[in-house]
Amino acid sequence: MKDVLLIALCALAGAACAGLAGAVVLRLVRHRSVAVSLTVVATVTVTAMLAGTLSVARAMFLSAHDLWVVTVVVAMAALVSLAVALLLGRWVVARSHALTKAARDFGDGGRFSAPGGTATAELAALTIELASTSAKLDKSRRRERALEASRRELVAWISHDLRTPLAGLRAMAEALEDGVATDPARYHRQIRTEVERLTTMVTDLFELSRIHAGALTLAPSRLSVYDLVGDALGGADPLAREHGVRLSGEAVQAVPVEVDGKEMTRVLANLLVNAIRHTPPDGEVAVAAERREDTVVLSVTDGCGGIRDEDLPRVFDTGWRGTEARTPPAGAGLGLAIVKGIVEAHAGSAEVRNVPGGCRFEVTLPAAAG
Repeated sequence: MKDVLLIALCALAGAACAGLAGAVVLRLVRHRSVAVSLTVVATVTVTAMLAGTLSVARAMFLSAHDLWVVTVVVAMAALVSLAVALLLGRWVVARSHALTKAARDFGDGGRFSAPGGTATAELAALTIELASTSAKLDKSRRRERALEASRRELVAWISHDLRTPLAGLRAMAEALEDGVATDPARYHRQIRTEVERLTTMVTDLFELSRIHAGALTLAPSRLSVYDLVGDALGGADPLAREHGVRLSGEAVQAVPVEVDGKEMTRVLANLLVNAIRHTPPDGEVAVAAERREDTVVLSVTDGCGGIRDEDLPRVFDTGWRGTEARTPPAGAGLGLAIVKGIVEAHAGSAEVRNVPGGCRFEVTLPAAAG
């Protein structure tokens, strides 16, 4: 037992010395390629085995011939190990270089194409992550391009919508100033109307900028959908009467929701105003609300005649105003974009689809707990 312990200690001492030396070398080459590191690891392993074997051999007082045989066997194992390590390192490095080139390509704006051939589990996992990241970046780029195009359209439309009332205000102000206005009271009323229109437009732009900047602060409270719809219908009733449109809200359930009352009232008001303006006289705008599992679905159905299928995906885009038939003279295409932004800030979703005779806007919100 004592001899076995002595042999183990000798082998451990020799291997430990080789291991410490290898650790120092690995630290020095830590910034080099994987092939170099694998070669060092293989060399250290074989050297530790050789050092341990020779230490035991000397401690056992082997003959010169036996010691030479042991040394040759260990040396041959070392050569084979080093060769295998070099081949494995070159294969890993080649795969890493292929991944680097592929990553550089999609980083420059292209798509990630996984290099062919087999790979280690780590490199295969890295390939999957790079492919997933490439898909996310591609989606983000498409969304950014769509948003940029939407912003350009919005700027063009807003510039046009601002230029027209401002030109009218300037003309009316000059007429009043020169004393050539035949009916000053009518001019004053028109000026007030135009100012209110501009104020609404600026308010919508400010609200939309808050939504896009992520600065929309919500103050949620427990409210009944029935009360929200009732308030929205009451606010939209004068506009509905002016356009000769009937409002209907009989299919509304008293379901509780946790929402910001002010912002959600704005959502319903925007949907109702949009529906009233696009519904012909003697038409009907119906509001409904019901609970579906863990969500509450509010819907506004109008009689606009429907939206073209190719336009449906763009309805909630900033600045979208659709066809001429669906474009109100005072609209800037912001109302539905604000609806979507506010609803998504409440962890909900907004959708639209065509129904017989018109279209239906649906807002889905999480139902209040309890």
